[in-house]
Amino acid sequence: MSITPLYSTEATATGGRDGKVTAADGALVLDLAMPKELGGSGAGHNPEQLFAAGYASCFSSALGLVARQDKSVGKLPEGTTVAATVGIGKTEAGGFGLTVALKVTAPGLERDVVQALADAAHAVCPYSNAVRGNVDVEISVG
Repeated sequence: MSITPLYSTEATATGGRDGKVTAADGALVLDLAMPKELGGSGAGHNPEQLFAAGYASCFSSALGLVARQDKSVGKLPEGTTVAATVGIGKTEAGGFGLTVALKVTAPGLERDVVQALADAAHAVCPYSNAVRGNVDVEISVG
């Protein structure tokens, strides 16, 4: 697959899960800490939180795009949300892998319409395309 980037950014991590991450433009500087559930202090952000935030916001944008393209919907209702839950665990092969659960809520739209929009967003979202075939992604509507 050939992609010509429309935007690129860079972030640098030092110290791994108990370090710091900084965006090249300085707009993002976060202290990192291993979650308590994985034996850490939990006194900072972690890569799973960052991935969940990125995936939720990206999927929300993709949802808005497909809604605008669907003339019967046109625009997502005020208060539409996408919540991303990211899990980490051991794989059968002995490494680690991720799980993702996306929950889409669009007040005032019929459940089947929201599900169709979510399915269409999953086909165009860059995060969905990046993890497809490697991460189990569950999509629900509420």
